[in-house]
Amino acid sequence: MEFRLLVSFLAVAEELHFGRAAARLHLAQPSLSQQLQRLERSLGVRLVDRTSHQVGLTPAGEVLREHARTIITQTEEARTAVREVALGRAGVLRIGYNFPAGQRILPAALARMNTILPNVNVNLVDKRTGPQLTALADGELDIALVYGRPASAGFQFRPLLQVPLVAVVGRGHSWARRSRTSFSELASQSCILFERQQSPAMYDALFIAAERSGIKLSVDHLLDDPNAMGIMVSVKPVVGFTSSLHAGFASANPGYVQTVTVALHDPVPIVELCAVWRADDNRPLVRSFLGCIESAKPLDSLPRPDAVPTQVSAQ
Repeated sequence: MEFRLLVSFLAVAEELHFGRAAARLHLAQPSLSQQLQRLERSLGVRLVDRTSHQVGLTPAGEVLREHARTIITQTEEARTAVREVALGRAGVLRIGYNFPAGQRILPAALARMNTILPNVNVNLVDKRTGPQLTALADGELDIALVYGRPASAGFQFRPLLQVPLVAVVGRGHSWARRSRTSFSELASQSCILFERQQSPAMYDALFIAAERSGIKLSVDHLLDDPNAMGIMVSVKPVVGFTSSLHAGFASANPGYVQTVTVALHDPVPIVELCAVWRADDNRPLVRSFLGCIESAKPLDSLPRPDAVPTQVSAQ
């Protein structure tokens, strides 16, 4: 069955008047009659009883009327959905993020998107930088909110925030009552870090700061789980590292992990939070979300006067 023949039939079935149905479809009445006859021939049944005084549906016509309504409604819905996706006004957006992005970027950006693009569904995935970029390259994410500027030409990025890093120690550590300490004092401490591929920009920022301080970091443990790091520093005299934004969350939840954060200075290790997407992904939906980030205007964190604005690669 041709779709336009169904449309013509439904107009006749609902108006029960060829003149009104033809006017509704902006057709000449003879053309409408020919289309109905073609539909009847294709189905091998009579759909309409027509006399000089009235138009009625046969039992077969009454059955087709309900099916035609469903088919036409679903077709129009499909047409609208496809257009909305093509224009970036609907669809699914898969966003990876880390803790600072979840605190400072996503709430306002998603609120903005929900206001102007309520038909967009967002799937959020909490991962560290390395796994996010791998998922982005593999097509499992559409946008990654990560530390550092990607080195790969296959990605584009937009800087969002500069985030200082801080030390994390247990409440029994000798630094527990300090509010800040010089980075060079890490020379006498055992540290917990993570594999570089988990968060290259954060890893590099710490080692660049160590080089500027003239020290070497003594890494005794490698843990890729931030929660496991918090547990470890709470029971051993070792130093871990996190972002200043994560530190603020921990201080507001003192019962979460028995740890203390200590600001680092001279120099302050800094990581840049960036939005990253595939260079070949020109979908309007991706651009729409980046526009929502821009309009939300996240407040850029201000490094301390002695901060070192290190520019490190995420690869």
